Amino acid sequence: MDYRTRIRDVREDRDLTQAEVGKVLQKSQQGYNHIEAGRAELKIDDLIKLCKFYNLSADYLIGLTSEISTLYPKK
Repeated sequence: MDYRTRIRDVREDRDLTQAEVGKVLQKSQQGYNHIEAGRAELKIDDLIKLCKFYNLSADYLIGLTSEISTLYPKK
């Protein structure tokens, strides 16, 4: 699975807008849209922010695995 599809699917599953996720990455809605649409690359720093925000592993977010694994265990 392409990482763009994965990050869009995760965002949509959590009922978040591109603007909301853009704020996490300190980007505009349009800036984040460019990442999902393939007009801009996802920078490693932004990947780390997304992993922390979603509490998901980078392997899952970039599509290397379909097994959902979290960074922090639920309390």
